[in-house]
Amino acid sequence: MSTEHTTDLTSEIVQIVSDLIKIDSSNYGDGSGPGEALVAEYVQSSLQSAGIEAERYETTSAKRQGVYARIAGADSSRPALMLHGHLDVVPAAAGDWTYDPFGAEIHDGCIWGRGAVDMKDGVGMILALSRFWARNGIVPPRDIVLQFMPDEEAGSRHGSHWIAENRKDMFQNVTQAVGEVGGFSLTLKEDVRLYLVQTAEKGIRWMKLRAEGTAGHGSFLNDDNAVTKLAQAVAAVGNHQFETLLTPTVRDFIKSVSDALEIELSIDDPQELLSHLGPIARIIGATLSNTANPTMLNAGYKHNVIPGEASALIDGRFLPGFEENLLRDIDRLLPEGVYREDVITDIAVEAPFEGQLVEAMDAAIRAEDPFGTPVPYTVSGGTDAKAFSMLGIDCYGFLPLLLPPELDFAAMFHGVDERVPVEGLEFGMRVMEKFVALS
Repeated sequence: MSTEHTTDLTSEIVQIVSDLIKIDSSNYGDGSGPGEALVAEYVQSSLQSAGIEAERYETTSAKRQGVYARIAGADSSRPALMLHGHLDVVPAAAGDWTYDPFGAEIHDGCIWGRGAVDMKDGVGMILALSRFWARNGIVPPRDIVLQFMPDEEAGSRHGSHWIAENRKDMFQNVTQAVGEVGGFSLTLKEDVRLYLVQTAEKGIRWMKLRAEGTAGHGSFLNDDNAVTKLAQAVAAVGNHQFETLLTPTVRDFIKSVSDALEIELSIDDPQELLSHLGPIARIIGATLSNTANPTMLNAGYKHNVIPGEASALIDGRFLPGFEENLLRDIDRLLPEGVYREDVITDIAVEAPFEGQLVEAMDAAIRAEDPFGTPVPYTVSGGTDAKAFSMLGIDCYGFLPLLLPPELDFAAMFHGVDERVPVEGLEFGMRVMEKFVALS
């Protein structure tokens, strides 16, 4: 690849990511935020100014908007590949940040701002790559579908789930998709780097625990206190140690780390495994078992009144194939008089780590980093892959970033001082160009 080619490929990425971060698309989960209309307008304009026809669409309201485009490939008879990203971000309290979370300032070689890694960096990479193709008359080997969506940060009910149910025309002949939370580097040793490709993600089972008791005066003895029952249930769930579970992706990940370090690691000793992974252990550790975390409590209306009901919200996540295990374990922990109700549920997903698409990831990574190896892993959170998987699409997280070993990448997701290295973005652009060309 010539220097001129490389410069042209990466020339816009910093500006585009900065522009995207400056557009506040905070998603508060209750419909009160600014929505995604302004950032969708930017994405559509960015594509159309490069000569790429793009549709800006509404989902459930005028401010919940996304953008769709289809770029014709050299062989449109082949199944299409979708590159996708979400346009919303979680909120940010400016007073907690070193720099303005919507200022997109560059310091210490990084772009700082809300969405820098989740996921306006990925949206920017897809936009910059598409514009690069258009500027240079490059035709991808097969049709490429571009999808930029609202509402991922609040469950995707106004985004990918709505689109999958109401706009199936957008997914014609799409069999594979590439999106967020994958492709970033994990340096194990100076000459050993793994690039984590998301092939699986945990399912969602958000629950309410409802305790029933006898209401009464706060000064009376009460052996049927709903708050006491709820407190017992919350403590039991929050302190429970779920069994370690071996899914195909977890097994393959452990083998990959073992091979890279030339030591024998086992799920039977999760702490030994996690000790080799640095800060990313927080993400990996949550994928070795089901989890359930109490997050909200609600009870009573007056200091001296014992309420007849109390409730708590639980964030439950289950590994592919182990949903019933989660529900069984939770139900066994609940004392008499406490009941479990579903609030939000969504599937777990798992795609095969094999075939031409994975081979293209491997070749593209190795071409830019001779010490790099892509490996499959499970993400503990949820992404738009859930909605697309229900359409029969194999989904992968692969928007590559070469990260400094000292960067606590896990802390960047929804955290204060979120930032992405400029050199990492430029590396990702080079890998993505090669990946699509080989896919």
